[in-house]
Amino acid sequence: MTAPAQAPLIFLKVVADIRSKPAALLFDAGPGDVPALAPLFEDEAFQSLATFPRLYPASTDPVLAEQLQAAGWTAVAPGEVFDPGQTFDPAVVPAGVRWVGGDWCLSAPPRLGAAQAASRALALQLVQCVASDADNHEIEALLRRDPALSYHLLRLVNSLGMGATRKITSFSQALLILGRSQLRRWLNLMLFAARDGDPRSAMLLARVAVRGRAIELLARAAGLDRTTQEQGFMTGMFSLLGTLFGMPLPEVLAPLSIGEAVHAALLDHDGELGALLLAIEQAERGEFDRVSAHLAALQVSHQEFNQAMAEASVFMLGAVRESSASA
Repeated sequence: MTAPAQAPLIFLKVVADIRSKPAALLFDAGPGDVPALAPLFEDEAFQSLATFPRLYPASTDPVLAEQLQAAGWTAVAPGEVFDPGQTFDPAVVPAGVRWVGGDWCLSAPPRLGAAQAASRALALQLVQCVASDADNHEIEALLRRDPALSYHLLRLVNSLGMGATRKITSFSQALLILGRSQLRRWLNLMLFAARDGDPRSAMLLARVAVRGRAIELLARAAGLDRTTQEQGFMTGMFSLLGTLFGMPLPEVLAPLSIGEAVHAALLDHDGELGALLLAIEQAERGEFDRVSAHLAALQVSHQEFNQAMAEASVFMLGAVRESSASA
């Protein structure tokens, strides 16, 4: 008996506007049975992406293009999306360009001012403290050295309603209410938050937010335990630390107390987390046949992957909005 055709694997690429800020999602898909994508178009997460501009290439398969157009997506001509290569200069944009794609945000970082570099280094130091299970007093002392970072922490706790009926006004209260797991996640995101002088930061945040949440969701789909799922989020978030700091990733990771599984995934793509990280990296490049092979080995269906991509994109949009509001 012939196996039923599978839905195409999809990836929602984040593209920037000409100011280098995340501005739209560009639909990409591999080969497969297009009608089998119907459940995705009805998925709540996929539909909630309507708050963001949603694009698909004009060269998309006509049947799929019809479905996308019916779902509110807009066709985009090749000349409207510009790939600047290694570096992007907003002052040099061809006529007709509306969106900026490509991997320019993975280029070497610009030289930051002393204050911006110190803030990012402090965020990494906080990540190290939390990873090594440091005492709350030690974490609080570091927070006090960066007024902007500490303000954003209090803002987060209060905005999430974690303070219940009263506002949280001290670091110690915030740390206790937020908890180590949520604190770790927030710090990972803050590492990539917008920084003056680094035009890559907003797009890097978008990249790692998708990677982290997608790997976490796919680890769950693969039946891995909750601890491994959380490690999946960390794997995605840390995967671009070397790019962020302009250093070899092993050097950035050296002072961090991270688990063996995450370390092996990041440096060698070993283990289940390594396979999931590699699958996401390949999806970013449109290598869907290779992604499918990894998913088959982990017993994750195409439908589960596609749903994870939609949910990860929703998470990414929230992280980008929060970062923009905090800038």
